[in-house]
Amino acid sequence: MKKTVLLTCILIILFTFVSHGQIKKYSYEIVNTFPHDIDAFTQGLYYKDDIFYEGTGLNGKSSLRKINIDSGKIIKIFNLPKQYFGEGITIVDEIIYQATWKSKTIFLYDKEINLLKIDKFPYQCWGLTDNDNELIMSDGTSNLFFLDKDSYEIKSKIEVTINNKAVKNLNELEFINGKIFANIWYQDLIVIIEPEDGKITGVVDLSNIINQNDYEYELNVLNGIAYNKEKDTIYITGKLWPLIFEIELI
Repeated sequence: MKKTVLLTCILIILFTFVSHGQIKKYSYEIVNTFPHDIDAFTQGLYYKDDIFYEGTGLNGKSSLRKINIDSGKIIKIFNLPKQYFGEGITIVDEIIYQATWKSKTIFLYDKEINLLKIDKFPYQCWGLTDNDNELIMSDGTSNLFFLDKDSYEIKSKIEVTINNKAVKNLNELEFINGKIFANIWYQDLIVIIEPEDGKITGVVDLSNIINQNDYEYELNVLNGIAYNKEKDTIYITGKLWPLIFEIELI
């Protein structure tokens, strides 16, 4: 009950400031849809060179996948040992980083999903992205952390706010055109964050992009953001969703 009330309050606060013109509100146009594995508990999504890279979660079901976009078929998969709960992923300098939740461990791969090494990672990560030089991490709080990509030391952090009110439950992240896009856990929206000061300057309303009534199984939450720089489009999906949506913001 407390979680539901808290998240409802966050939503009310967000759209209060949208309606007052202090934050830009974006809708979307669906450009294309692609098949998605309904057993994939999506924790991180990344697009590069016409390939989806996806990190999935849950103990015993966590993996890193290289996926054919058009067919949704897995080209290659690495299954994490069952003690690890996979979280966000990103790619820096041709290295794939896949964080984990409680195990304080991070997995590094090449783009062919060959495991390079397993490092200690002293954080309980939720989402992961990068600004080409640093890793950017969420941990379910209102804070985002900027980490050295080699040592994982915290170089700086920001608190994500609206009118000085903290916005918690930041989840999957993507760095797009100098801004940080973030899912908020259990909300059908993405917030757009200024990396310098943490202020939310935009909200993408993804309500009704998928209809639970069209499927015989239960969909989980919206989670997964990837960016196609060449087309300037965004891919979004959710945990256990049957589709990945390619969208343009309006």
